[in-house]
Amino acid sequence: MNTSGVEGTPWPTELRLREGSSVLAITFDDGQSFELAAEFLRVESPSAEVKGHGPGQEVTVGGKRSVSITGVEPVGNYAVRVDFSDGHNTGIFSWDYLRMLGTEHDDLWATYLEKLEAKGLTRD
Repeated sequence: MNTSGVEGTPWPTELRLREGSSVLAITFDDGQSFELAAEFLRVESPSAEVKGHGPGQEVTVGGKRSVSITGVEPVGNYAVRVDFSDGHNTGIFSWDYLRMLGTEHDDLWATYLEKLEAKGLTRD
């Protein structure tokens, strides 16, 4: 039985901080698992601070190479709020969003690095 309430939607079975709070590992009931670096989660946060309030308002966030995760709190049964060492804690990461970050990681990371370079920003 799928406990997510949506037939066929993969549901997380494990969520764990690894490597001194620098990696969030998530496993889904369909067997897929991802390890998402704190820096990646921070720069892809679904918060208004990063995504803006509408299309074209996204912000490229630099200087987050050394950020870590200081806490993970459940939000209902559909998401988690991730607290970062730089004080950012307004992103609500739904299970679907975390899965998308895992499946599209390589493309998202490459795009982020291109945006950093284009804006004269660095990861440090």
